[in-house]
Amino acid sequence: MRENDMLEKEEIFSKVLRAGRRTYFFDVRATKADDYYITITESKKFTEIDGSYHFKKHKIYLYKEDFTAFTEILEEMTSYVLNHKGEEVISERHQKDFKKDFAFEKNEENEIPSTSSFTDIEFEDI
Repeated sequence: MRENDMLEKEEIFSKVLRAGRRTYFFDVRATKADDYYITITESKKFTEIDGSYHFKKHKIYLYKEDFTAFTEILEEMTSYVLNHKGEEVISERHQKDFKKDFAFEKNEENEIPSTSSFTDIEFEDI
């Protein structure tokens, strides 16, 4: 068994956050020397056309010497996002008329969109 596998065997405390297709696992683990560290794993489910699925996982190892700086930066970044964009989720997935609203915001002067970006298709082309 690899040393890395041995290090990750000792799980002390865990929490799970399910968020749609993503699941976040927060684990406190112990090293061979019985010191603690945290792993944060993002697992994302991907479904194939045939109905089968697989997961992609990404893992972060966070050691005690980095806790303070990591926490400070995470707090600063989350505060920045919430202060500038609020808690409301704005996305095509969560807001059905997102594209319409977004297009309207981009066209604040209510200009008529140019047709130069459209492709002219004749019936004979089909």
